Amino acid sequence: MARKKPTGDDGSPFAAGEAATTEGPQAADFGALVLAQANEQGAALQAAVAANSSQPKQVARYLYWQSWRPKLIAEYLGVPASTVYGWRDAEEWDKFKPLERVNGALELRMVQLIMKEAKSGADFKEIDLLGRQLERTARVERYQETGKEGDLNPAIARRNAAPKRKAKRNEFTEEQTEQLLEIFHAGNFGYQNRWFEAQKERTRILLKSRQIGATYYFAREALIRAVLEGRNQIFLSASKAQAHQFKNYMVAFANEVGVDLGGDPMVLWNGAELHFLGTNAKTAQGRSGDFYFDEFFWTGNFKELNKVASAMATHKHWRKTYFSTPSAKSHEAYSFWTGEDRNRGRDKTKHVQIDLSHKALANGLRCADGRFRHIVTIDDALRLGCNLFDLAELLEEYPDDEFSNLFRCEFIDDSNSQFTLQMMQACMVDSWEAWADDFKPLAQRPFAWQPVWVGYDPSFTGDTAALVVIAPPKVPGGKFRLLHRQQFRGADFEAQAEYIRSITQQYNVTFMGIDTTGLGQGVYQNVIKFYPQARAYHYDLALKARLVLKAKQVISKGRLEMDADCTDVAAAFMAIKKVLTPSQRHVTYQSGRSDDIGHADLAWAVMHALDNESLAGDVHGGNSSVEFSE
Repeated sequence: MARKKPTGDDGSPFAAGEAATTEGPQAADFGALVLAQANEQGAALQAAVAANSSQPKQVARYLYWQSWRPKLIAEYLGVPASTVYGWRDAEEWDKFKPLERVNGALELRMVQLIMKEAKSGADFKEIDLLGRQLERTARVERYQETGKEGDLNPAIARRNAAPKRKAKRNEFTEEQTEQLLEIFHAGNFGYQNRWFEAQKERTRILLKSRQIGATYYFAREALIRAVLEGRNQIFLSASKAQAHQFKNYMVAFANEVGVDLGGDPMVLWNGAELHFLGTNAKTAQGRSGDFYFDEFFWTGNFKELNKVASAMATHKHWRKTYFSTPSAKSHEAYSFWTGEDRNRGRDKTKHVQIDLSHKALANGLRCADGRFRHIVTIDDALRLGCNLFDLAELLEEYPDDEFSNLFRCEFIDDSNSQFTLQMMQACMVDSWEAWADDFKPLAQRPFAWQPVWVGYDPSFTGDTAALVVIAPPKVPGGKFRLLHRQQFRGADFEAQAEYIRSITQQYNVTFMGIDTTGLGQGVYQNVIKFYPQARAYHYDLALKARLVLKAKQVISKGRLEMDADCTDVAAAFMAIKKVLTPSQRHVTYQSGRSDDIGHADLAWAVMHALDNESLAGDVHGGNSSVEFSE
């Protein structure tokens, strides 16, 4: 019986004006797509039907899954509509799963191509493709039965069948090593590339701006050395906490290529050891390797420590790297920087003179004493691609002297400072060791329920504000400890007050002193809502004098301790100088922000907390609010 293909106005196999979705399931699977392609090629579909002429029910089923209406299928096949409806209901075509429909469509197309007598190259390619698709659907069926990924992906089974070599701890494969190098070089700024070029120098001494990524870079460089060359790497810093920052950067770097570093010291699969030490000379003895000395201009007993540290790199193949922001010319490391330590004890004819100007050392230079020196200011960093700073903002936030020290590598002249470098160095300890009994900085309550005093110094015209948490002495005349410090940028006093609230939730705050000058008034008014006993300070000459006098009393007697990485706190104290008021009739204290108030926010915040102990050593207590005004 001849079959007539019904068409609509647009030539489709649907009745005029009727949508394909009037009856039957949606054509939303691969089988429907295959049939739709066949439908667009009438001759191809006729061939498929002819190839299956003995199985009209099968053809009807495929057309139904293509969203043909039963009566149109019946007309097309030349059978009664009731027959098609009967087939549909008896075999429950609507309940077939998508995978079953796909297999049926693949079978239909495969039969069509196989029955062609004159096959083209495209036909053979399609037969091969359909065969692979049938294999894939067979794997899906097995996976649905077993749930084993090996049935779905044969590669897994082959991989699992192969003998496995147990991965060694802290091991990097060749591929991971290549990735490590690629990530390392891609993340460097221009000045860091210069450091890498100079990595084979016996001694590198770098004077750098604050926050330009030196610790971050050298942690990654050291891991590269250890992986590629199997060289031991030793890190010394002003405190163990800071030394472990090297470790954190290194672990994160390894994680980028899928390696989980562990251990202390960390020992790589090739035997290289990675040690992370504070400035306790005893812990540095007995080790050998390349060493990195972070913030060496802020450590105490530099000469003694450097003698021990240098011994670790006595052999000629080991390398030494020193890097730091500058402190004061009175520091023991200054003669090391200038080369005077090399001249000392030698005949004058053998002395060397080293040009330490920024112009001479801006690109790095091996100097006459054989040491490579490099100065990197914030301006250099910006010029060489570092986009992490807003120079205009920083210039606004810091007075000239402090900015020059922190960012332009200029040494502090502490000859007129109320707090000298020597005084501040005496305050610095390795807190991870000295306070280990009762201070856990990573805990939810770092100081448990022991009392602390809080000091706050506000922002004025866009510069920084500061907050400190001080542990008071446990016995009269005992030591204060700086547990926490935080600086704020910007003038959002509500956000600063909320941060202070979080401090009261982490610590048992029994006293809080807040400077209410300028934006401090807004912070104070918000703080007293949740901490009403906060003490307000409004500066006058007498108050400033008392604060400085009390701080000098505490620090000169060795009663203040802070972690050795608190170089910003030390610099803030060193910036405070005694000056005359504009009337030339009174003495006051300033640090560059203005003639009236001064800057050094961290130092003043510390002094606000210390002021809860009187000059006589009595504790005022934190249960009343007292305001000092002009």
